[in-house]
Amino acid sequence: MDKNATLDAKGLMCPMPIVGLAKKAKEMKSGQVLELLSDDVGAKEDVPAWCSRTGHQLIGTEEEGKILKFYIRIK
Repeated sequence: MDKNATLDAKGLMCPMPIVGLAKKAKEMKSGQVLELLSDDVGAKEDVPAWCSRTGHQLIGTEEEGKILKFYIRIK
């Protein structure tokens, strides 16, 4: 998937991946795609909920072993 930036949140536990995601989203332009990498199983629920709450669009997810990849289009 095409992306404009990657945020590596591996090794961080809830709520830190979301804290980092919120900070990175503010640095990006509308329409850009952010890839979030996480190994926190809680991110499976947290990231879609954050996107729903903030208006950003979750456009894809992938799992590679224990690594979760989320693709978020910034509003």
